Amino acid sequence: MNSENSYSTFETIVPVRPDDIDMNQHVHNSKYLDYVLSARFDQMERCYQMPMSEFIERGFSWFVKTAHISHKRQLHLGDSAIVATKVSKIEGRSCHVEFTIIRQKTGKISAEGWFEYVMVCAETGRAVDIPEDIVEAYSV
Repeated sequence: MNSENSYSTFETIVPVRPDDIDMNQHVHNSKYLDYVLSARFDQMERCYQMPMSEFIERGFSWFVKTAHISHKRQLHLGDSAIVATKVSKIEGRSCHVEFTIIRQKTGKISAEGWFEYVMVCAETGRAVDIPEDIVEAYSV
C-alpha cells in the first residue's frame, strides 16, 4: 500500500547531557541520531498512541535501513533541542521519517535529515509489510 498523506509533525524537547559532549566541546555527531530515536519513542506513545512495546508484543520491530543527517549548527552543554519529526511516507515494508533538530534557545536549526525504517518480524529478523492498522495509526 502506498500512503502519501499529509502527515503531522510532532515535537519533543531533549536536553543536552554532559556525556553527549565530545572533545570539541559540542554535541558529538552520533548523539543527534540518539536524539531522534528518543523523540520517536516519546512520540510513538504520546502522539500516535502506539508505543514501541505494542510493536514488540505483536512480534514486530523496526530496523534503520538508511539514516541521513545534515549538520547546520552545533549544540552545546546546557542547550535543549526541539526534535521535530514527521512521517513523510509509508509504503510496503518501509516508513520514511523526516526530522529537524532545533536549538531551543535560538530557534535555529542545528541538524536535519531523515530515516528510512523497515518493519521486521522480531522472530526471524526478516522484513514484513506494515499492517494496515499500523499504517492508519501513523497516518495522522
